[in-house]
Amino acid sequence: MQSLIKGIHKFENEIFDSKIELFKKLEKGQTPEVLFITCSDSRINPNLITQTEPGDLFIIRNAGNIIPAYGNQSSGEMASIEFALDGLGIKDIIVCGHSHCGAMKGLLQPKIVENLPAMKSWLQNAETTKRIVFDHYKHLEGDALLMATIEENVLMQIEHLKTHPAVATRLARNEIRIHAWVYKFETGKIFKYDQATGQFVLLTQGATYSTIENTI
Repeated sequence: MQSLIKGIHKFENEIFDSKIELFKKLEKGQTPEVLFITCSDSRINPNLITQTEPGDLFIIRNAGNIIPAYGNQSSGEMASIEFALDGLGIKDIIVCGHSHCGAMKGLLQPKIVENLPAMKSWLQNAETTKRIVFDHYKHLEGDALLMATIEENVLMQIEHLKTHPAVATRLARNEIRIHAWVYKFETGKIFKYDQATGQFVLLTQGATYSTIENTI
């Protein structure tokens, strides 16, 4: 906690004043360009890896960058997605997984979350990911299997995202773009899903972002 307090002191006395015009602008409201959905993992800092400022990203974070399919029961994810699109008019959504994801390890190895009932229940939202991995990646193990799971989970959570009315209606009118990313924190590289090849490729290799269409 002492390091946090020290950081707050520095922010209040040095950083805030250097960005005073930005914070005056933010006082009037927010106009983020992107809804960024990622994991709660402490090793990921969306603003750091995208080099964005406060107000640029509307962020949803949870264990495993999971998006429950739309249903009758409200959730924080559901409310945030609705607000981002209907309230803020965001036109780009990024779902970003990451290497060495603990939630995906728990999905592959249920014993890891056996004594974490809430986590165990939460991971049911990634059950389809698990089935896809066990059906199609039997030849993989260890880190390779985990990475395949991380990538497949990003794609599956995008399918869940498309069930949300605010998303589905805008996709039908080509008013939003959805991007699938995986961040490897040990290298600092971000990979995007390339629909043409069906593979995740280095993001900086392409000049434009591919839209994830209604079917992947």
